[in-house]
Amino acid sequence: MSRTGPRTPSRTRRLTTAQALVAFLARQYTERDGRRHRLISATWGIFGHGNVAGIGQALVEAGHGGNGTAYRMPYLQGRNEQAMVHAAVGYARQSGRLSAHAVTTSIGPGATNLVTGAALATINHLPVLLLPGDTFATRPADPVLQQLEVPYAGDVSVNDCLRPVSRYFDRVTRPEALIPAALQAMRVLADPAETGAVTLALPQDVQAEAYDWPEEFFAERVWRVRRPAPDTAELEAAVRAVRSARRPLIVAGGGVRHSAAEETLAAFTAATRIPVASTQAGKGALRHDHPADVGGIGHTGTATADELARTADLVIGVGTRYTDFTTASGTLFQNPNVRFLNLNITGFDAHKLAALPLVADARTGLEALTSALAGRGYRIDPAYETEYTGAKEAWEEQVEASFTTPDPTARPTQTQVLGLLDTLVTEEDILINAAGSLPGDLHKLWRTRSRDQYHVEYGYSCMGYEIPAAIGVLLATQAQGHEGRPVWALVGDGTYLMNPTEIVTAVQENLPLRLLILQNHGYASIGGLSEAVGGERFGTAYRHRDPDGGFTGPPLPVDLAANAASLGMRVLRATTVDDLRKALAEARSAEGPTCVYVETETPDTVSGPPPAQAWWDVPVAETASRPAAVTAREEYDRRVAARRHHL
Repeated sequence: MSRTGPRTPSRTRRLTTAQALVAFLARQYTERDGRRHRLISATWGIFGHGNVAGIGQALVEAGHGGNGTAYRMPYLQGRNEQAMVHAAVGYARQSGRLSAHAVTTSIGPGATNLVTGAALATINHLPVLLLPGDTFATRPADPVLQQLEVPYAGDVSVNDCLRPVSRYFDRVTRPEALIPAALQAMRVLADPAETGAVTLALPQDVQAEAYDWPEEFFAERVWRVRRPAPDTAELEAAVRAVRSARRPLIVAGGGVRHSAAEETLAAFTAATRIPVASTQAGKGALRHDHPADVGGIGHTGTATADELARTADLVIGVGTRYTDFTTASGTLFQNPNVRFLNLNITGFDAHKLAALPLVADARTGLEALTSALAGRGYRIDPAYETEYTGAKEAWEEQVEASFTTPDPTARPTQTQVLGLLDTLVTEEDILINAAGSLPGDLHKLWRTRSRDQYHVEYGYSCMGYEIPAAIGVLLATQAQGHEGRPVWALVGDGTYLMNPTEIVTAVQENLPLRLLILQNHGYASIGGLSEAVGGERFGTAYRHRDPDGGFTGPPLPVDLAANAASLGMRVLRATTVDDLRKALAEARSAEGPTCVYVETETPDTVSGPPPAQAWWDVPVAETASRPAAVTAREEYDRRVAARRHHL
């Protein structure tokens, strides 16, 4: 971190704590590879008694260049606090974690609504600054409206719920305490290894309290985003591991994207010919048509990638956390001699699966590994390359079969919807999804054309993420000077009903959001899982209750298209494959927020996606009277026997 503004420590400026915080935030920058970005470029907010007279008033002044400064803090109006965090996360991801948004709320429910969004941000290592109001520090009235009383601790408020989901948390109980707290908050937000949700809880009386702030606090500060290089000994061990491998496989995770290491990864594969499989966060690390790209890995992966994983003798993880979907709950990597080499910026992730660690920035580490291998003549056996390229071609035939729409007058299946979208998009389009059955279909089937086209949030897989995240992505593309990029939010009916309110924000800001709603009358993904584990699809259909207490009656007469229209969107209804093709093309060229609504057909064995190529552990009832659960338990016992602990 460096200061670039004038240093006049003898001067002070009298401001409220909230005014000082906003003025401070407007002067923070990140810098990586010689390029500077504003760290906090805007603030989302919903106001209540806990922040309206503090942060709210400060944003009014900052929006008009008040407090003797030309620095401004743009304000964005949200409708739901969780959704505001999702929008901020979408913005941060599209900005390469180099620029972020702040989110301010009142106390009470406004603050607790942040928790889900904060967990999502932290799990995905994406920066967002949370500024919830808090109860009075001076306690003139106790309790105040919306205060949680804790009999055993007078200093606890609902904001303490944010501690376990924040990478940094502080409660600013005195104005002068803001200075160290704000500096620590910026340090964590800009740290590529530590970043996530950062919370500064702000008691409502302290927000409005004035203080004589040292002018130096408001100097421009640049937080340099590090690219740590690997340790020499770790690098040499990594080189030995690669050179001794006969069937290596790279698992590309989100760290490749966060580090902007896609070209470096391509150069590494060009030199070694090692195939690259991708996690949900890493999909797009290579284009789908790159010779070394073998698609998604794990439970929702391709047959090509998963078969390579089963026989790999060296798995090279680059920027991945190895979630259970990636490892197929510990059943995927079955070679008895398999070893792991993990290149990761955090030591915590680099050491997973008893791996050889290579703790470094993904791009820097790959550059070092490529250079170290260059003079030693390593390249995989040509027969191995022929094997995986042939398997990739065979998988592409399955993708084509899933995408094919032979009858233009029929109602499309979900995979056929993706196939129609696949024929329409270019590398400019961005697809956003997070939950339901779509992430699995996308991971297996989608042909990613650019490094940032595939935006599936699967660290927390949060229903309701897509629409607000798309708004954040649109704001980021505008900030990057790419206003024309089409951004699609893909949602099922279950996800849509969770959180449609930010449609109003898209309309208010006239953002060209493309919303694609797939109506299948229930939780399709969990319905399928329920059937597989003996739950008999209980409670997963959106249907009228039947006389026996179940939900097997007619579909509910809910009109999601009418709902989206009532919130201000232009809506295009599609009934058939041909209707949908036209509607998608029209939506893509639209200038304002536009929704395409389609009811999907239940897929059959021909038009549906290929089945899961690897297992996922969801425990099944050990004792049960119903045959479905008994059968499911027998299958579970068979599957779980294949689990390995890699030690």
